[in-house]
Amino acid sequence: MSSVGGSDIMTTEMQEIAITEEKPLLTGQADSTKDAELVARILLDQGQEHSVETPHGVLHVTLHGTRTTRRPAILTFHDVGLDSKSCFSHLFKFEEMQEIVKNFTLIHIDAPGQEEGAADYPAGYQYPPMDTIAEMIPAVLQFFNFRTVIGVGVGAGAYILSKFTLANPDSVEGLVLINIDTNARGWIDWAAQKLSSVTSSLTEQILSHLFSQEELSSNTDLVQSHRERISKASNLVNIELLWKTYNSRRDLNIDRSSTFKCPVMLVVGDQAPYEEAAVECNSKLDPTTTSFLKMADAGGLPQLTQPAKLTEAFKYFIQGMGYMASSCMTRLSRSRTTSLSSSYSMDGSRSRSRTLSQGSQGGQMPPSPSQTMEVSC
Repeated sequence: MSSVGGSDIMTTEMQEIAITEEKPLLTGQADSTKDAELVARILLDQGQEHSVETPHGVLHVTLHGTRTTRRPAILTFHDVGLDSKSCFSHLFKFEEMQEIVKNFTLIHIDAPGQEEGAADYPAGYQYPPMDTIAEMIPAVLQFFNFRTVIGVGVGAGAYILSKFTLANPDSVEGLVLINIDTNARGWIDWAAQKLSSVTSSLTEQILSHLFSQEELSSNTDLVQSHRERISKASNLVNIELLWKTYNSRRDLNIDRSSTFKCPVMLVVGDQAPYEEAAVECNSKLDPTTTSFLKMADAGGLPQLTQPAKLTEAFKYFIQGMGYMASSCMTRLSRSRTTSLSSSYSMDGSRSRSRTLSQGSQGGQMPPSPSQTMEVSC
């Protein structure tokens, strides 16, 4: 009798399992294939969040797409006062960016303790310096089994990706550096920062780092939203630690003879806080593999204020490395004449230029003079 009872229980459990499996993934959807595709799309939009162990601590990383691809991943690193979502979601969810997103895996790294909802570090915690954070990135590539990446960094993130690239040249096929400052803070900057820390709140200091003076004076909606987000952040202690670490950065020590081995696109708004620093960085890089995009009406965060223009330039950059066929270049090719082919320096003199749509061999940018592109369309 007991064996029969056990058999009845097993039959009941099997029936329950079968019933569960027969339920549609989404209520009201009859086609299970469409259901699966919809769920997969939702998961892709949300991303897969991971905690990646590195030799120097844990990093919060979000993966969009699949690990199984022969192409390099697009690896992003955010700026101070931002996390991967607030820094890059608007750009990579932009409609015309989908031509790139659907063909590449996205790996978004959050600096230690900067992800949304992160717990505050305890008092006395020694936050890792910029160099150490850069040394954490190889573990991320190993975790996701990617040999190479195309880096996209903003501000502090641009500096960190630059350090990583200089130390691991074979791991980076291309770099997009927005608001890069390769220099350590001088004595004047240090004194100004000390004074600012006394007269201004942490939130206002970071806003001055992120936005142009024009944006701050106008108190745009974007400035207001970031002021509220930063001031009310649950991990404000961690944000301050990263801010102090960034302000303690060292010189990158790059020049024409010791520079990046991959194509580089420098991006900065024409009124951005780090416009002069980006111009100086451009002068230090190899002119045959460097493109400089100075964007009009972009403010301090061009990836948020001018996603269309940045997407266009990024598509050309990707195509220059041989990863996008010219047939994929839609609106970009139509607007090329008015937006990218003619460029002038700030004093009105003609700059040597080329568009990023030129083909290349061997995955490298074709040799050409250094370019400056001012996009005002």
